[in-house]
Amino acid sequence: MKATSRITGRKTGAWLIRHALEQLPIRHTFGIPGVHNTEAYDELSRSTRIQPLLVTHECGGAFAADAISRVQGDGGIGCLVIVPAAGVTHAASGIGEAFLAGVPMLVIAGGIRTDVPFGYQLHEIDMHTLLAGMTKGTWRIREHREIVPAIFEAYALATSGRPGPVFVEVPANVMLFQDEVEAALPAAPLITPGPAADGDHIRQAADVLAAAVRPAIFAGWGAVDAGEALAAIAELLGAPVATTLQGMSAFPGNHPLHAGMGFSKAAVPAAENAFQGIDALLAVGTRFAEIPTGSFGVDVPDDLVHIDIDPDVLNRNYPARVAIPADARLALPALLAELRGRNLDARTRRQAVETQIARDKKAYRESWYAHRGKGVNPVRLFDAVRSVLSDDAIVTVDDGNHTFLAAELWEVRAPRTFISPSDFNCMGYAVPAAVGAKLVRPATQVVSFVGDGAFLMTGMELLTAATAGAGVVCFVFSDGELSQISQGQEVPYNRKTCTVLGKYRLDGLAAATGADYVAIPDDVSIAAGVTRALESAATGRPVVVDVAIDYSKRTRFTQGIVKTVAGRFSTREKIRFVGRAVTRKFTG
Repeated sequence: MKATSRITGRKTGAWLIRHALEQLPIRHTFGIPGVHNTEAYDELSRSTRIQPLLVTHECGGAFAADAISRVQGDGGIGCLVIVPAAGVTHAASGIGEAFLAGVPMLVIAGGIRTDVPFGYQLHEIDMHTLLAGMTKGTWRIREHREIVPAIFEAYALATSGRPGPVFVEVPANVMLFQDEVEAALPAAPLITPGPAADGDHIRQAADVLAAAVRPAIFAGWGAVDAGEALAAIAELLGAPVATTLQGMSAFPGNHPLHAGMGFSKAAVPAAENAFQGIDALLAVGTRFAEIPTGSFGVDVPDDLVHIDIDPDVLNRNYPARVAIPADARLALPALLAELRGRNLDARTRRQAVETQIARDKKAYRESWYAHRGKGVNPVRLFDAVRSVLSDDAIVTVDDGNHTFLAAELWEVRAPRTFISPSDFNCMGYAVPAAVGAKLVRPATQVVSFVGDGAFLMTGMELLTAATAGAGVVCFVFSDGELSQISQGQEVPYNRKTCTVLGKYRLDGLAAATGADYVAIPDDVSIAAGVTRALESAATGRPVVVDVAIDYSKRTRFTQGIVKTVAGRFSTREKIRFVGRAVTRKFTG
């Protein structure tokens, strides 16, 4: 980085923080002011480029910042400005989510004073050791002149290679007091693509895929910005495409080769059937983590071509015939060009695959429509919402039963429009993520599907939405339980321990935060409820939609995971679990 300007004169650390952030693609910060960072907030209040936002909890702020990074791409990054210690520990869940998901985030915290000799200061903990396992790097500022270069270095690290969160600590005295600064400032870092693929690797990958009789593709979040090349490769090979949960918007759900999320026994029939007997697999931007593999229940062929920007991912869970450490945005176009030179003709195979996928998707959806339970049928709600949302509308989900209903029944149509917690799998993500997404995409419709247990964790961030005029719609799937776990307790335990929620009133929470409230108690109420909610949100008001969801039909994911995990138990343990379940069934 070469110098582009000079700063001279006496400046506070807070002024330098603001100056640095204004040079970066940051338009919002999230956090709560405290004695260690009030000067930074005063400076941010003067900014014409950055809007500091007060959240109700730093965890919600971190989830909102995470969503900003996911929605924007192209170097856009979510930013936290928080107090030390308590602010950091509160935000840690969001930081950890970003770390495991490969999402950039810039975290700036105040620090204890370094100009006094006293120990046991307020908030005095080693934040760098605390965050070492969930950030790409941390910086502890000692002098004013270090601030701008450190923030620029942190941003560059956060957005390079496999992205992730970074942390910068600025002591309260450095933030508050002035010092003489005479420095040439580096230019704000530019975003550059990750590593390109080696030409020999690309040719080897093309050899494997071109020779395959039944090739398939598995795409994760790392392929989200390479959709055109990914679709062209799928069409050229006649290959079905499955995605990870996080990567659902890496490939459009309305493409005829889209099979579903995952391809194990925990996947929908379209994906499980389309991937039966595959002899080659192109995996792009995925780590083969637990959720999308159905608890590692996938059958991966020997002829695996694995492309990922993180070389540590390659050969970790499944050995690759061709392992390519590269940015998918560069590797996939190169692979497409190489495959096009092979004069492939997969039209017959493609037609057969598309026909099978369409048939299986139709049958699975019809099975959901035919289900009769109590309350709102999930597929009817999803289809009603999808029918009135634009293709580029953003959907956020949380961790819970609703997540896998969405994975199986919601049709994603555009990149970066399905935002979900994944490997960190933290409850409470969806509502603040929706707020963050709406702030950076104010003209775009933003809705959230969230379980009632997850909503109770961070639903107060609707106050942040109301204050900022962010008209998000939160469809709260209300059943009074932590249903993903309570369903798992029913058979082996015959009891629901700590998974039944206390009594709550969503209309009261909506009123308390300035949100509108809509109730959808049954299927008949769906159309009118959805229309009213979206109309209200269009005025800039957040909306809570109380959906009396019917969870009586199990997702394929839930059924498949249980079978896969139980299948690994020893015979002795299986007998013990079955015996206990039978005994409790009759004795209570």
